[in-house]
Amino acid sequence: MINKYQKIFFLLILISAEVFAQNKILIPMDLSQTDHLKAYGITFHALEDGLKADWLLNYRGGSFLIDKSDKIVSECLLEEVFFEQITLGQASQIYAEVQSEDNNMDVVRLEKAPKIAVYVPPGFAPWDDAVTLALEYAKVKYEKIWNDEILRGDLEKYDWIHLHHEDFTGQYGKFYGSFSNAQWYIDQQIMYEKMQRKMDSIKFLI
Repeated sequence: MINKYQKIFFLLILISAEVFAQNKILIPMDLSQTDHLKAYGITFHALEDGLKADWLLNYRGGSFLIDKSDKIVSECLLEEVFFEQITLGQASQIYAEVQSEDNNMDVVRLEKAPKIAVYVPPGFAPWDDAVTLALEYAKVKYEKIWNDEILRGDLEKYDWIHLHHEDFTGQYGKFYGSFSNAQWYIDQQIMYEKMQRKMDSIKFLI
């Protein structure tokens, strides 16, 4: 006859076994992944929630290994991102493989969600640039900054900043040949040149 203490003991064993059985989430980034951009977004959200993630460089395309969370599982299912629930034992084997001197792999610990900014002019739409389009699709938070924010010293607030190379060349940009007579392009050119004169006057005062 099993007494109540034995029942509690067996129950604890079952609970421990369940926790051990599925304690990590592996988000692979190889060809098995069904949505790579959304996978980045889910990892970003995990960091926002205070979880730690390990970026497994060169392991299955640079996969992510995260502590199991019901929220992450639900988000993966909702966003149709492929993931695997693995045990601590399987995770240990992965770490051993990645950190082996025989393999060109490594582990990068991600501890916080980076604060991202994109250098764009007023009225900029996400589809005007591949980076902002990808961030929007992956649901990764970012802020838009332009010259006023830079002069105000806001750059130190961000961990990662995306710039457009043609903003600094002095040229009119890739659309000049096709849209130089379009009203939206003319308005944009006027705005840019007005900002340039403003910057020149500020530089003179400094």
